[in-house]
Amino acid sequence: MTIDAPLRTVGIVGDIHCEVESLKTALSFLKEARVDRILAVGDIVDGEGDVNECCQLLQDFGVATVRGNHERWFLTGQMRDLPEVTMQSEVDRLSRAFISGLPTTRVFDTMRGRLLLCHGLGESDMAGVWPDDQGYFLESNLPLLRLLLEGEYRFVVNGHTHNRMVRRFDDLTIINAGTLYHDHDPCFLITDFEEGFVHFYDIGETGRLMHGKIVQLPLVSEPRNHPCR
Repeated sequence: MTIDAPLRTVGIVGDIHCEVESLKTALSFLKEARVDRILAVGDIVDGEGDVNECCQLLQDFGVATVRGNHERWFLTGQMRDLPEVTMQSEVDRLSRAFISGLPTTRVFDTMRGRLLLCHGLGESDMAGVWPDDQGYFLESNLPLLRLLLEGEYRFVVNGHTHNRMVRRFDDLTIINAGTLYHDHDPCFLITDFEEGFVHFYDIGETGRLMHGKIVQLPLVSEPRNHPCR
């Protein structure tokens, strides 16, 4: 889906994994910040909290959400021996309908170009780029190479790795929102396309919100970091 007005600011929530309280904190803050749109990268299920409440929050706040690999596994009955797994019996009818209806990708226009919202990389919900990936790991990353070759997007907003990141490859910038999962450095972020920065917000052990790192949004004129070079 592409919306008409180019986005100036977006709030982004990483992998949720049933973290209800952190999701409430993030969404309430982003609503107060009056961002143009709130995006979520999926993996709502498989965690200790209430999946139904998470799904309701995403709908109540009008969050543009995509499906993660954990939703795919949940819907197909795969990987149900994982720790903290969400069982079918825990999910009510409305939440299941919400999860079933999630797309794998969504597309938006921003002030600096088109943005692809996905869980992994494009249609692959298991792909990703880690902050320290170099050399062979990038050269063999076919979903990343496909996105670069197609050249359709300026930004990819994703999750999956649970590693927050802002990293540019040629004219494509990947913004990874990290995760809300309590053991994996939980955070969310605001991207300001007009001012050109990404501001991460950390969520402390008691749910306390803290200002985290501010990263400059890479510009087209900056040196290139191509995986094949």
